[in-house]
Amino acid sequence: MNDVLATLEEIEQAAEIVYSVMPPTPQYCWPLLCEKLGAEVWTKHENHSPLGAFKVRGGLVYFSELASTQSVQGVIAATRGNHGQSVGLAAKHYGIPATIVVPHGNSKEKNNAMRALGVELIEHGDDFQAAKEYAEKLAEEKSLHMVQSFHPLLVRGVATYCVELLRAVPNLNTVYVPIGLGSGIVAMLAAREALGLTCEIVGVVSSHARAYSESFTKKQLVESPATTLLADGMACRTPNAQALEIILQHVDRILEVTDLDVANAIRMLFECTHNLSEGAGAAALAAAIKETHQNRGRKIAVVLTGGNIDRELFANILTDKF
Repeated sequence: MNDVLATLEEIEQAAEIVYSVMPPTPQYCWPLLCEKLGAEVWTKHENHSPLGAFKVRGGLVYFSELASTQSVQGVIAATRGNHGQSVGLAAKHYGIPATIVVPHGNSKEKNNAMRALGVELIEHGDDFQAAKEYAEKLAEEKSLHMVQSFHPLLVRGVATYCVELLRAVPNLNTVYVPIGLGSGIVAMLAAREALGLTCEIVGVVSSHARAYSESFTKKQLVESPATTLLADGMACRTPNAQALEIILQHVDRILEVTDLDVANAIRMLFECTHNLSEGAGAAALAAAIKETHQNRGRKIAVVLTGGNIDRELFANILTDKF
């Protein structure tokens, strides 16, 4: 078993760190969602975290270890938003200066949220990969600690929400999890293995960012353009090799959803639960909708990984202008 897949004891230790800052998030079985999908559908609400997304958990665990073992003059990270907010909050909590690099055209509201946490925000490049490479260059030039988007400690923190879900809702048949760079789905795999469960774990990617899907099919790392206009949290051009190795070993299958599929899922989540979802956050439900026929009468879960959607974009989706 890959050492990234934390033990139950390690996840529970991570939970102590996470719960010192935030409570567990809820998982609800919304009647209207069940009615529409013909199944018992549970939604894990990571949009209810202090940053509106699951990433905060990994950041808290990562920085707890960093602060106790190293002396750093500052940290730097690349992001499309939620990882950067996680780094910003955790860095502020531990009194460490943080610089965040985002690509040009990034969500204005996510940028503002990161600035509000006290980070120095730099815009560079046209996509996440370009921002990441620039952040790594700055890390070397300025002797900053680079906080990557995938790391065993991040996975361990994120796995706390997965254990919450799997303990609260026993006997799930399938759990749908969106894939960005991989920490979310690897965390769910870690939780499933740690609890000794057998439920299906289905990865979800954007049809407009197929790197993990193509890599899964070809059983090797494949780069692919990321052109999604809605699911920026899944706009991955280059898979993480460590995450891919675990996905190839343990994920049951990967589904692709289009931006239109995701927009439909965002509307459905709002209509049926009155919860906001960003693009990547609604991807799991979009995939479950595609498998409505197969899931009839079954017990499934979808992870609403985040609700950080810009107002103008959300308004366009609600009024069918996307």
